[in-house]
Amino acid sequence: MSYVNNLRMFVRVYELSSMSAAARDQRTSPAVASARISELEKHLGVRLFNRTTRSLQPTENGRLFYDGARKVLEAIDEAEALVMETAQNPRGVVFVAAPLGIGRRFIAPHVPAFKDQFPQIDVRLRLSDRVIDMTAEGLDLAFHLGVLEDSTLKVRIIADCPRLLCAAPAYIARRGMPEGGEALVRDRHDCLNLRFPGAKEFQWTLQTAEGPRRFEITGPFESDDGDVLTGWALDGRGIVLKPAFEVADHLRAGRLVPVATATPPLPTQLSLLSQQRSAKDSKVRLFTDFMVARIKDEMRRATEGPKPAP
Repeated sequence: MSYVNNLRMFVRVYELSSMSAAARDQRTSPAVASARISELEKHLGVRLFNRTTRSLQPTENGRLFYDGARKVLEAIDEAEALVMETAQNPRGVVFVAAPLGIGRRFIAPHVPAFKDQFPQIDVRLRLSDRVIDMTAEGLDLAFHLGVLEDSTLKVRIIADCPRLLCAAPAYIARRGMPEGGEALVRDRHDCLNLRFPGAKEFQWTLQTAEGPRRFEITGPFESDDGDVLTGWALDGRGIVLKPAFEVADHLRAGRLVPVATATPPLPTQLSLLSQQRSAKDSKVRLFTDFMVARIKDEMRRATEGPKPAP
């Protein structure tokens, strides 16, 4: 396994562009990471990286070797997964990422039940509304809320998600009810924006009679946490753009009301992304099937609401 471990270290150093980051990822020390790369270079008789005190860049040989090394590791992982599946005893760790709201509402509550059913499988759940780089972060699965661009990842659509603009009655009483996107801009309504470091646009894409159109919205508050925006909206601080399932309870209770209904936001999708190498892993498939079934049920009940008493 020594050579395989050296390959794994090489691939992570290449993907993370950092010896220390790769060492942390592989749960070892930078000294061990450096020794493994040196051993691999000695075996191959070429340099794989150009190293200075400030940077680490792959050589041409390193770039050529990376593609082959990844294929070898994927083949090993698939073989190990098949053995585990044959033995009907899946084990190991599933690394999962999800948006904050999705993770808190629909995934985290079911992780203990999954662990009870499959005690040999551990789950590492990371919640964040920022954009996730699955390869760099060593993830098996990532839940994604939004329209996907072209990707080499395996995609499983979980649900279509209508969205709406909404605000607290107190905000409407203070600022008035906007009919559509034009009023949001003209009257400079306080729009609560989900924004990440490096984002440059303050725009919402809304449906109009002429088709989708971007409106340049303004507002005093922004956050990279969607639940924070919901809290501000409930406090009467502005208008928030949300998937219907996230605010269904607040709408039914009257804590939030739909606004600008003449120009609703475009719908979005909840999907599950997986790397090609992970898609054939039995423990990943078990986690996927377990969670997707429960998420679909939870989302259906969230949007339908409680059934009336007979």
